[in-house]
Amino acid sequence: MSLPSGKPRVVVLVGPTGVGKSALALRLASRRGAEIVSADSMQVYRHMDIGTAKPSMADRTAVPHHLIDLVDPDKPFNAALYREQAREAILDLHRRGKPILVAGGTGLYVKVLLGGLVDGPGPDETLRCHYRDLLEHRGREFLHDLLTRRDPRAAATVRPTDAVRVIRALEVLDQTGRSIVDIRADHRFADRPYDSLLIGLAMERSELFSAIDRRVDAMLGEGLVEEVEGLLAMGFGEDLRPMQALGYRQIVDYIRGRCGLPEAVEKMRRETKAFAKRQGTWFKADGGIRWFTPGREEAVSAEASQFWDVP
Repeated sequence: MSLPSGKPRVVVLVGPTGVGKSALALRLASRRGAEIVSADSMQVYRHMDIGTAKPSMADRTAVPHHLIDLVDPDKPFNAALYREQAREAILDLHRRGKPILVAGGTGLYVKVLLGGLVDGPGPDETLRCHYRDLLEHRGREFLHDLLTRRDPRAAATVRPTDAVRVIRALEVLDQTGRSIVDIRADHRFADRPYDSLLIGLAMERSELFSAIDRRVDAMLGEGLVEEVEGLLAMGFGEDLRPMQALGYRQIVDYIRGRCGLPEAVEKMRRETKAFAKRQGTWFKADGGIRWFTPGREEAVSAEASQFWDVP
């Protein structure tokens, strides 16, 4: 490979949870001596390994991974911090002449990394205090219902359990009179710091749902319940945003006696499948992604290699 010049050339592998991104990324990187930059909003948290499907330490030794295990679950992390740290990693890899492979299913992280970040209005503490008070006294569903009535398009992009993003959407609406959806669209993510090739993995929904069922079973077999018990024992409360994530929230409910394990597992399966559908919708909206089925690994490898090898 020639010495690096110009913009970094970045291959980006995306797709819904359970489709096989991590395993394929590992094989692609092994073939080409690439290093992997994670684009997963949950894998940044330490001590949360099984429920986030982090690559094993053996895999991370064989192929260096970046943007994993950055902060404890009680520390703030967001898309802006991700962009900053991911860009540092990519520039370092570019300087060292390493092929760069970004892999993950957090669409917002991929978007802000490749195209910039909507600045939008700054936080308004008066508004935030108002909505936090509503959250405390009326609950998450009330807040999401309020957003649905006032800005249904924004409400459709955020889970009812994600109070942080619901409050942000309401705050932006109050500050600007405009939907956060329109503000993001106006920005157009114009900053393009890399030459990028976007590759998507997709499979039939029935196959994907079967893969998700197997994934949930594997997580339980690997000790997900014990992992969540350990997090609680370390003092990471169930109200922390990472502890509200898929898998963790349902197991916390079981541990706290709010439901039985079979019910928790069924909710985990159902909500993971719904999440995978939302991921698919997000990525399918990007006309720049080239889609492959997991069985076409050689075609994906050839596409990536051809892109990396451009002088």
